[in-house]
Amino acid sequence: MKPFLKALGRAASILACCVAASASAQNTPAAPAQLPAAVNTDPAQARPQLPEPANAALPSLILIGDSTVRNGRDDGQGKGAEGQWGWGNPIAAYFDANKINVVNRAIGGLSSRTYISGGHWERTLPFVKAGDVVVMQFGHNDSSAVNDNSRARGTIKGVGEESQEIDNMLTGKHETVHSYGWYLRQYIAAIRAKGATPIVCSPIPRKMWDADGKVGRGKGDYAGWAAEVARQERVGFIDLNELAARKYDELGRDAVMKLFPLVTPDERVHTNLAGAELNARLVVSGLKALRLPVLQSALAAKAADIAPAEDDRPVVDGAKIRGDVPRDAALPNVFIVGDSTVRSGGTNGAFGWGERIAPYFDTSKVNVVNHAIGGRSSRTFLTEGRWDKVLGQMKAGDVVLIQFGHNDGGRIGDPAMKGRASGKGTGPETVEDTKPDGTKEQVHTFGWYMAKYVADAKAKGASVVLLSPVPHKDAWEQGRDFATFAQWDAEVAAAGGAQFVDLTMVVSDGYRQIGAAEVASHFSDARTHTNDAGAQFNARSVIAALNGLPRNPAAPYLSPQGKAVEGQSGSPAKGKQ
Repeated sequence: MKPFLKALGRAASILACCVAASASAQNTPAAPAQLPAAVNTDPAQARPQLPEPANAALPSLILIGDSTVRNGRDDGQGKGAEGQWGWGNPIAAYFDANKINVVNRAIGGLSSRTYISGGHWERTLPFVKAGDVVVMQFGHNDSSAVNDNSRARGTIKGVGEESQEIDNMLTGKHETVHSYGWYLRQYIAAIRAKGATPIVCSPIPRKMWDADGKVGRGKGDYAGWAAEVARQERVGFIDLNELAARKYDELGRDAVMKLFPLVTPDERVHTNLAGAELNARLVVSGLKALRLPVLQSALAAKAADIAPAEDDRPVVDGAKIRGDVPRDAALPNVFIVGDSTVRSGGTNGAFGWGERIAPYFDTSKVNVVNHAIGGRSSRTFLTEGRWDKVLGQMKAGDVVLIQFGHNDGGRIGDPAMKGRASGKGTGPETVEDTKPDGTKEQVHTFGWYMAKYVADAKAKGASVVLLSPVPHKDAWEQGRDFATFAQWDAEVAAAGGAQFVDLTMVVSDGYRQIGAAEVASHFSDARTHTNDAGAQFNARSVIAALNGLPRNPAAPYLSPQGKAVEGQSGSPAKGKQ
């Protein structure tokens, strides 16, 4: 009899949903009594029983946050899959419990402030040890009142240092309230002091649509502030707000409705188990993109089909970038071709090595012409016609430096790759990609595009040097980064009469000499883009790599500063990309 009643209840819920939709279409109110009441599982004085690491000998992935990470007792309030669930519950299945503890210490109803003021962070911090990873996601409750007799959980908007003195109406205690960003910085500092790795995660989006039918983002408030703190503190960032909103837009309104409990009033924040599962997969994709060895090695088989989320690699609007032109047409040119790690233009404090390499050349003898642009791959630099512009300026005796790879990875056809992914290898095979406008594109291998650049430039009488990509901030201490791209570059150069420099390893060797702390200070974001100091370091590394060649085609054009740089070839290192 119970299964029958349960099925009948489901049918009634579905019918009620249809009735509500029909009533809405006719501008008549639906009967709310046909839907269950909304469940509030955010206690004002939270004292839940939180899990501890199951095996103290293993590293831990520790989660802190609000009910969108861990809801109530983490049991769906006895309503099963249709209850309210946080993504911190299903994410555990994506990791091997024999290799890492997944410890969900999030608490419903709390803000970045009250997780600390309520003593929960003080009780969680002892479980954090060197080698652990701590993911924080707050924001949904930070917009509440700073002082009232109900929750008193709000924080000052923004990421500044301002504060407000209050006599807390709920606790009866005097309290100094800070900004949302200030509290995130406290977590980050405490986690780092333990020798663990902090990661900031932006809050999941609400189930709300704007006038254009798109899910509302939080770029102007907590999602944007979370990103800003991560950038300022140079820690890993998962933009779950954008990842989830993008996925919701892709799924459509009807499908998104099924990811939230059907209750009255309408539940817009807390997902059901299906929604929590989707968000958990998105967080895993964000963690994969950060490439933390302790997490990479602990992923379970269930995570194998999740592609890394796109990291900090924006596609710069080409219409707003005025292409470089040779300063003096009578002089030879050193052309630089690549992506945002070569030229970022100061966006969010990022600079590429191509923007800091000019002092190493004698500009009375040569023009340094930087055609690199953010967000491009070996594929899109060609298909957008940018290579044709370079060829139009090129003449015999010029030198061309080409670095791609950061944006070439991923699956061809995946919308998240933004049409940038190239095929693997150096062969002639192609993959047909249907573009958003319905047109078809035959996508070649990375090596095919690089070989075309080499052949075209040599036909102009220019010398070509292929450079493997500069390494990520977190992928140089052990093994190497971009192993496959370096191999493909080397193969293309050998076959086409160009030269190859392993810039990945030249920079990595330099990083090992200055140490991790100094390396961290060279980046403007979590792991990809260098700041001014990092760009200068990498520019010098490029000159060292060129000077390490048997035949440096740029040698006649170096300034005294460039000639003084000792040549390096990069120490060999085994490892997978």
